[in-house]
Amino acid sequence: MPELLLELFSEEIPARMQRKAAEDLKKAVTNALVDAGLVYESAKAFVTPRRLALTVTGLPARSPDTREEKKGPRVGSPQQAVDGFLKAAGLTSIEQAKVETDPKKGDFYVAHIEKKGSDAETILAQLLPRVITGFDWPKSMQWGSGGMKWVRPLRAITATFGTENDEPVVIPFHSNTIISGQTTFGHRFLAPAAIRVRRFDDYVQALEKARVVLDIDRRKEIIRADADSLAFAQGLTVIHDEGLLEEVAGLVEWPVVMMGSFDPAFLEVPEEVIIATIRANQKCFCLRDSAGKLAPNFIITSNQVAEDGGATIIAGNERVIRARLSDGRFFYNTDLALPLEHGLPKLEESVFHAKLGTQFQRVERIVKLAGEIAPKVGADVEQAKRAAMLAKADLTTGMVGEFPELQGIMGRYYALAQGEPLAVANAIADHYKPLGPTDLVPGEPVAIAVALADKLDTLTGFWAIEEKPTGSRDPFALRRAALGVIRILVDNAVTLPLLPLFQASWFIRRDQHVGDSADPRNQLAGDLDSNDLLAFFHDRLKVTLREAGARHDLVDAVIGAESDDLLEITRRVEALSALLSSEDGKNLLAGYKRAANILAAEEKKDGRQYADPVTGSALKLDTEIALADAVAKVDAAVGARVAANDYRSAIAELATLRAPVDAFFEAVLVNDPDAAVRANRLNLLAKLRDTMRQVADFSKVAG
Repeated sequence: MPELLLELFSEEIPARMQRKAAEDLKKAVTNALVDAGLVYESAKAFVTPRRLALTVTGLPARSPDTREEKKGPRVGSPQQAVDGFLKAAGLTSIEQAKVETDPKKGDFYVAHIEKKGSDAETILAQLLPRVITGFDWPKSMQWGSGGMKWVRPLRAITATFGTENDEPVVIPFHSNTIISGQTTFGHRFLAPAAIRVRRFDDYVQALEKARVVLDIDRRKEIIRADADSLAFAQGLTVIHDEGLLEEVAGLVEWPVVMMGSFDPAFLEVPEEVIIATIRANQKCFCLRDSAGKLAPNFIITSNQVAEDGGATIIAGNERVIRARLSDGRFFYNTDLALPLEHGLPKLEESVFHAKLGTQFQRVERIVKLAGEIAPKVGADVEQAKRAAMLAKADLTTGMVGEFPELQGIMGRYYALAQGEPLAVANAIADHYKPLGPTDLVPGEPVAIAVALADKLDTLTGFWAIEEKPTGSRDPFALRRAALGVIRILVDNAVTLPLLPLFQASWFIRRDQHVGDSADPRNQLAGDLDSNDLLAFFHDRLKVTLREAGARHDLVDAVIGAESDDLLEITRRVEALSALLSSEDGKNLLAGYKRAANILAAEEKKDGRQYADPVTGSALKLDTEIALADAVAKVDAAVGARVAANDYRSAIAELATLRAPVDAFFEAVLVNDPDAAVRANRLNLLAKLRDTMRQVADFSKVAG
């Protein structure tokens, strides 16, 4: 079957836009093909700095004929309705429609619309220019006189269509001033001549000869493998950076890896500074020696095959890196000359949010909240307050001003240099964590206290001013903050009810406002809906647990409106999952649902809730006596286990009810003719239900 080859050849596309652009091109073209009736077998998109390419295989030579039945108004309907039907159906008169009869609706018009298929070449010639002109770039530019906008000026368009054995045809169209053809170009410097292509296979081969690796993932593998080999030969290892690798692969069409070096004297500067400097300024990878220490070397990825073996390229990079590292050393030494506290007054000049005050006011709140959290997580209160006070101080340093991604990290270095305790310094570095799903969480008590205070102050503040996430919009990263709180508590096995902390954070903010109400930057707006914020945490926790493999019904079963201990919820889900994966658990659940259904039906019929104590003298059968005894024993045991946050043991206690519940339903008629016996048995089932609900709402469990 025929194959489409499309290439959009342009000036250099920004690396950060490339991969998404390739996928967007594939989606736009294939969606348009399907809409036009051209169903394909496979499609794959490619991108280099100067081209977007797409191959679509298994396309039919033409779209199929179609026949559509369009139902119209009833016979005798107003002329306006008839005219609308004719227009929608593409008919010129009502005589072209047929009349059909429905026993209930009577006679109505029906149009049978037949459409002949079109040649694929004709369809492609219409849809490809629409895709190109409607392509959505994050940023675009206009050039020439054609009025078209594109990320960078387009220079050529290749669009061929044909079978494997035949000479393909060029899909004729133009975009801006560019006319489609079958000519592309190789590497800008190494093989710039024009290349005539026919179909995808010879296109890839021709580009390879012209020093262009079309597949970005293959370019990444070349860079990674060559860098590792070059480093290994020198007894070094590459510090791999997936984001940098993606960017570098988007800067070159023919990757050539080289190694440069810098003065070892720069190693007195923190390694994070060196890595950030070399990464940001020269897009180079750093290396470590056999001892794991940063080596005075770096990996360059060039887009050139240099005649001098790369000496000139290496020397140029070394020159720039030397200058940048000199700047970094200057910032570092300058920052070290002053204590971290020196930067705190400058935070008064930095507005955190117009309605939430300055960064300094935020620091004051975090200090107080960290002091309240500290004893609850086993942290030294004074160290937690000290760390909270210094946590944002490095934002005013020269180094963090140059490299914002080093915030917290540089604060740790400066804190250690001025003699702060290690726990304080570590908390300064770690309080921003976790920054993503794969990032480590703070593990030391002081760092836990400060990290929680930082995130809870952010969440309660934005909740109070009604700046909540909506849909995909979350400009203040509140979902990330909530997930951070969840991970810190769960990963560190910290039992910490949230509702009191929400209120504590709010009271700290309120007191700050009262004490400084004249400051227009400290506007206390609205009030805090703690329950709504807790519900937000519940939603985030549900996502986390489900991604970890937990059943959605079990999550719903253990979360109540006021469940504010996230570790407790997680443990309940784990314990409940373990129970229901066993035969005892499955049978117990069946017994519970049977009891709940009987209760629901009888309570509705009787117009009352059964919740009275079970009367021992009204128990007639051995099986109901056994169940009553078992429920009373398990109820007390489960209550004690839950109070001790020992949910696995609580679940284990519930599992022991399986046998007496089974025996009860096999031998006992709940709706006994004796009203007193019947009511007592219903009260016994209610007690069973309430006992199990101490752990979870089993009515929400599927099965």
